[in-house]
Amino acid sequence: MPTAVAAVLGAFARLGLTSFGGPIAHLGFFRDEFVTRRRWETDRGYAELVALCQFLPGPASSQVGFAIGLRRAGLLGALAAFIAFTLPSALIMVIAAASIDLVAGPVAGGAIDGLKVVAVAVVAQAVWGMSRTLAPDRPRASIAIAAAVIVLGSTSVGGSLGGAAGGFAQVTVIVLGAAAGVLWLGAGDGTAEEGGSGSADGSPASGRRGRRLGIVSIVLFALLLIGTPLLAAVTGPGPLALFDAFYRSGALVFGGGHVVLPLLQTAVVDTGWVDGDAFLAGYGAAQALPGPLFAFAAYLGALATVGPGGVAGAAIALAGIFLPGFLLLLAALPVWSRVRRHAGAAAAVRGASAAVVGILGAALYDPVFTTAVTRVDQFVLALVGFGLLVLWRCPPWIVVLGGALVGALAGVAGDAASGMMGS
Repeated sequence: MPTAVAAVLGAFARLGLTSFGGPIAHLGFFRDEFVTRRRWETDRGYAELVALCQFLPGPASSQVGFAIGLRRAGLLGALAAFIAFTLPSALIMVIAAASIDLVAGPVAGGAIDGLKVVAVAVVAQAVWGMSRTLAPDRPRASIAIAAAVIVLGSTSVGGSLGGAAGGFAQVTVIVLGAAAGVLWLGAGDGTAEEGGSGSADGSPASGRRGRRLGIVSIVLFALLLIGTPLLAAVTGPGPLALFDAFYRSGALVFGGGHVVLPLLQTAVVDTGWVDGDAFLAGYGAAQALPGPLFAFAAYLGALATVGPGGVAGAAIALAGIFLPGFLLLLAALPVWSRVRRHAGAAAAVRGASAAVVGILGAALYDPVFTTAVTRVDQFVLALVGFGLLVLWRCPPWIVVLGGALVGALAGVAGDAASGMMGS
């Protein structure tokens, strides 16, 4: 077992340092590493894991990595996979949070503006790519559009996509999307028939022990989801409130990655825990890093005015946002191979996935675009960044660094112009 855990730790540490490109790219890196190179998984078993993790709330690529570690070396292997894949980007985000107050002036302000604009391009790329994969036909595109309309319509009630009404609308449209999938999409592409029976619940999570672990996990998930906000209301602002905010965000986000943006905005910006500009600047910087985008939570936890802040706040936020997805995965693995055989389950997944595209499209407009783009030159920068990402296939980290540089130069130019006018 120690040898197996060490192998998992080493494999995921390398991926945590080199896996750029977001959750979809991560799944490609995982397949190359664990199906093609190491042969820890079969193509059929890996495809089932991906399907399951896309259906569950939480960070899909991190859940797939967690499951691979679980099947290879048990719970210790799962924890090793999570820590090794997440720690590099989390540490960089904590350093970024610690440095944010040390930079000031037109250069820093311009760089932050550039990072905010780059976030527009990155989210637009995600909407574009996900729509081609998850909403490629008329029925699913219609579900995505309806989802975006409902979520954006909720702003008239909640005042912002990140508000309470917007958060409720996101959960509602996912449920409606799943229902529309069952009624409208039918058996579709045959996802329910792929894979072999039992390959999605590998030995560490199967049998009687796996069922017991699943029961404990789902009970713990529910207790934390219901009990933590009650305790946080009693104890007031503090570490428990911080954990609760990130736990609820991790428990409610379907699709992972960029879709968590509006939920995190609700959790930390609308509450006044993190400044809105710092939020979007950190989100833009996170695009340049390898590993899971959910490591952005470390940045927010370190900056939050609630809780201990710093490294301790980052650790609380990371635990909160990742834990619900992992608990649900442990609960689902023992039964997934039976549920997935039903055509209705596959259709529900497709409908819910199309709704996720609509939610992300709504988030692209508010808060990402409306907050970051207020001038023509910012729109031009966002458009160029989108073209570089989509048409020229530039790595996101290059586009992010370029956006920060352009923003910094614009800040210097603007400051020089102001000085000349003042003199």
